[in-house]
Amino acid sequence: MSSPYTVHVAQSMREIDAAQWDACANPETDAKGLFAPTLSAEMARRQDQTGNDLERFNPFITNAFLNALETSKSVGPRSGWTSAHILVKDAGGRLAAAAPVYLKTHSMGEYVFDHDWADAYHRAGLTYYPKLQVAVPFTPVTGRRLLVAPGHGEAARQTLVAGLRALREKTGASSLHVTFPTRAEWETLGAAGFLQRTCQQFHFINKGYVDFDAFLADLASRKRKTIRHERKAALAHGIEIELLTGAEITESHWDAFYLFYMDTGARKWGTPYLNRAFFSHVGASMRDHILLVMAKRDGRYIAGAVNFLGLDALYGRNWGAIEEHPFLHFEICYYQAIEYAISRGLSRIEAGAQGEHKLARGYRAVATFSAHDIGDKRFARAIDEYLQMERIQSDEALRDYGELDPFKRGS
Repeated sequence: MSSPYTVHVAQSMREIDAAQWDACANPETDAKGLFAPTLSAEMARRQDQTGNDLERFNPFITNAFLNALETSKSVGPRSGWTSAHILVKDAGGRLAAAAPVYLKTHSMGEYVFDHDWADAYHRAGLTYYPKLQVAVPFTPVTGRRLLVAPGHGEAARQTLVAGLRALREKTGASSLHVTFPTRAEWETLGAAGFLQRTCQQFHFINKGYVDFDAFLADLASRKRKTIRHERKAALAHGIEIELLTGAEITESHWDAFYLFYMDTGARKWGTPYLNRAFFSHVGASMRDHILLVMAKRDGRYIAGAVNFLGLDALYGRNWGAIEEHPFLHFEICYYQAIEYAISRGLSRIEAGAQGEHKLARGYRAVATFSAHDIGDKRFARAIDEYLQMERIQSDEALRDYGELDPFKRGS
C-alpha cells in the first residue's frame, strides 16, 4: 500500500505556509500563540516536571522566529547554517509534518559538542562536514523537533524521520544530529536506531510560589541571605531596572541592547551569532513573546537581557553589559526572571546552557537530550560505546547536582 505522504525540502522558511508550519510546531495553540480553546483542561495539565514534552507553546520553533534568523541573514550559507527544512505533505498538499533542518559546515552554535567526533573523522581521512542539524540555531532550548500536525500521527512522524535520513544520503552529509528534542522524541529516535546522548541544564521550577519571598522561604537560610545580599548590591550606585514587553520595546531599546550583546559576546566567544537586523525582525513579529530586562544608571542603559515567553515557560536567551557591577548579571538574568515568572504563573525558567552557578540561585539540574545518526558504521559503533558511558556519567551528575541545590531538605 502506497504512503499518502510525500517528502519535500524547503530552502527557506519563506517557501512554507506560516500557518501550516505553526500548526505542526505548536498544535495546542492558535497562530498568535494563544491557548487553543478546544483543547481539554486535562491536556493542559499533562506536563512532566520540566513541561517540555507537552508544552503548549514554544516560541523558538515558530515560523516567525526561524524566519527572523533567515531574513536577517544570521542564518544562511555565510554563517555555515544553510536551511534545508524537511516537509511532509499529505495527499491534499497540506503540511502533515516538518522539521527545522540545516546543512552545516562547522559545529558552532549548537551547544551539543561533537568536535572530537569531527577530529576523529578527519584523522581517519574522512570528511565530517557537511553534516545535518535538526535544531533551532544558537538556541539550546528543549522543544519539539519532529513537528506533526493535528490529525496526523505516527505514520507522518516516521515519514519525517525517513525523509531526514534520505536527505543525509542525498547531501552526502556525514551525520544527522537532532539536538534538544523532547524526551519523547529522543526515545522515538532511539527506537529508530539513532544514537542517544544526554546532558544537563539548570532550570528554575516554579512550585506555585505566590511571590519572590515565598521562593526565598523555600531555600536554606544561608542561601536566602546570599540572594538578598546580591540583589541589594546589584542595585547599588543608583541602578534602576525596567521590564519591557510588547509595544513598549522600541528600536532604541534594541540599539542599546545590541551594544551590550556585542560587547559581552565578543569578550566571551569572539563573534556573536546574531546580528542587529535579527532583533528588529523578531521584535516586530514576536514582540508579545519577548521580555526585555534593562538596567539604567544616570539616565542611560548599561545592561540588559532578552527573554522569550511561552505559555508555560520563560526562556532567558542573551545578555550583555557595558559597565561592570557586582551581581548585576544575576539580578537581570535570574532574579528578575524568577519574579516575573512567579507573577505570571509560569511553570519554569530555562536560562540557557551550562552554568553550575545557577544552582545556588534557585535553579535545579534537569536532563537534556540529543540523538545522532552517523553514516559511517564503524564510527557509529565507537560513538555509541562512548555515549553509553557518557549517559551513566550524566545520570550520576544529575544525582550529584540534586545534593547541591540550595533548597531546604525535602523541598
